[in-house]
Amino acid sequence: MIRRLLVTGGAGFIGANFVHHWCKVYPEDRVVVLDALTYAGNRLNLALVEGIENFRFVEGDICDRTIIDELLSTENIDTIAHFAAESHVDRSILGPAAFVQTNVVGTFTLLEAFRQHWEAKGKPFDYRFLHVSTDEVYGSLGADDAAFCETTPYAPNSPYSASKAGSDHLVRAYYHTYQLPTIITNCSNNYGPYQFPEKLISLMCINTLIGKPLPVYGDGKNVRDWLYVGDHCRALDVVINHGQPGETYNIGGNNEVENINLVQLLCQMMDELAPDLPVHPAKQLITFVKDRQGHDRRYAINANKIKTQLGWTPSVTIAEGLRLTVEWYLNHRDWWEPLLSAEYQAYYRKNYL
Repeated sequence: MIRRLLVTGGAGFIGANFVHHWCKVYPEDRVVVLDALTYAGNRLNLALVEGIENFRFVEGDICDRTIIDELLSTENIDTIAHFAAESHVDRSILGPAAFVQTNVVGTFTLLEAFRQHWEAKGKPFDYRFLHVSTDEVYGSLGADDAAFCETTPYAPNSPYSASKAGSDHLVRAYYHTYQLPTIITNCSNNYGPYQFPEKLISLMCINTLIGKPLPVYGDGKNVRDWLYVGDHCRALDVVINHGQPGETYNIGGNNEVENINLVQLLCQMMDELAPDLPVHPAKQLITFVKDRQGHDRRYAINANKIKTQLGWTPSVTIAEGLRLTVEWYLNHRDWWEPLLSAEYQAYYRKNYL
């Protein structure tokens, strides 16, 4: 089918990569991005698609019911890909209110607007509401615990993950109460181009390039599963086109790595790819800092369901993905240098110093 998508948060990291993917693979589809352009939203992330005839950008808040109703109606939207979210754990600890507003109230606003739009259209079977969520809703794992699966009980441990859990529950409820064709995906840690320099990999890349310390929380042995954003976008494509309404699909990269090992690997790649670094070898910059409050020890994703039911598996290894990411930051200094604003520096000092 020819789809007409509303992509919320499409100027953010994962959302922008998804827009690039969709516009390339489905050039006949209409793609409308709604983004509030908060600190992590960047219009430049969409520069490659701005001139495409079937693309439209709208600046706006997902909590604004008026603008959502207008877009659903005038654009005749049949698919919502919902990425818009406050997503950084550290910021949720410093200021949780914005996370509840955007992630819970914003998701509710979208669901209610889409429900009424869908019902007015006669409840078409091919409409979709894709809710992109996180593995953090499942809580923390021990070293020998089985990986998260779709039936793992929710046990969020941060204001961020609690707000995402709340939004997941709303999405699930709208399917079971109204039969609204919703699908939830819970993904592991993403990395790749266009990621704001507060998340681990993007922060380490940029700090290495400018010779700043590489802050590693606690003992550095927290484990995360890493998913290259391009693989994630392929998975979401499959879910929209072939996933079953009412279902949840976990999306992982099959790349469990301790934080300290990841940072050391990044340093090695930086030494190789950027021989003129301010500090060489880059590993000299590694600095252990006070651990994050309530820091979850390990996340791991069991992605067997999406593999067996929809045929998706990740294709990018952690070594391949890190190399692609490092090369991107090396070649896009004009993208990330303006992000190191006074507000960013103040946040950085509050969080790491």
